[in-house]
Amino acid sequence: MTSLPPLREVIARYGLNASKALGQNFLFDGQLLARIAAVPGNLRGEEVLEVGPGPGGLTRALLAAGARVTAIERDRRCIPALAELSEAYPGQLTVIEGDALAVDAPSLFTGRPHIVSNLPYNVGTALLVGWLSGAWEPWWQSCTLMFQKEVAERIVARTNDDHYGRLAVLAQWRSAARIAMPVHRSAFTPPPKVMSAVVHITPLPAPDGVDFSVLERLTGAAFGQRRKMLRQSVKGVAGALEGLEAIGVDTTRRAETLSVEDFVNLARVVGAPKPPSP
Repeated sequence: MTSLPPLREVIARYGLNASKALGQNFLFDGQLLARIAAVPGNLRGEEVLEVGPGPGGLTRALLAAGARVTAIERDRRCIPALAELSEAYPGQLTVIEGDALAVDAPSLFTGRPHIVSNLPYNVGTALLVGWLSGAWEPWWQSCTLMFQKEVAERIVARTNDDHYGRLAVLAQWRSAARIAMPVHRSAFTPPPKVMSAVVHITPLPAPDGVDFSVLERLTGAAFGQRRKMLRQSVKGVAGALEGLEAIGVDTTRRAETLSVEDFVNLARVVGAPKPPSP
């Protein structure tokens, strides 16, 4: 077992007060961090992407689990603390200083990594939507991500749930998503105003004939005006009203009453090549 100084000592030495502007909230509980690192399963020898490691609390747990971690950190104040971890675990940790929204993450790996992160609250949703887009099968094996509890509930919500919306459809149309564990606000330093939860996402086969960009447009329109009937909310998406009729969905219904499968079927019809005009 690699001997490391307490995380609080490292933070004090480098003056790493959590930055509100960067959405930082640090975790110190080693047992909790080990439980999070265990959610994807056995990581020994596996590649892992971690976004926003901060002073390296979760990074320590991932390295102790035997993972080969590539960490993207925007806050240059944290780089020296992460460098200490690189020295303690030779060959296991690569640190990239940069904005995860701008880094081409897939190009960093030779295989398919697990993504395990206590995501900065201000960019977590944008990162997840990006990871769910693109070609399928995805470039990652699984995602184990910390979100605000409300965001986590939106990811796993089902039809007619108050939290059900665009994020649920985008996450569930080709992935299985579950809340792996709740995390109390008191576990963080500084404590955020809201509770948090760890979400575990694993890929499923993508449905044939569905374009992610079409699904994104449809869900954006439908849930952007979720209190309106579909005939009003999606009328700006070409072919949407005809598509609803084709799959047998009443246009007087509202978005939250449609299942993920309904949206997938609608996207398939709307995105299908149109026959040439006579």
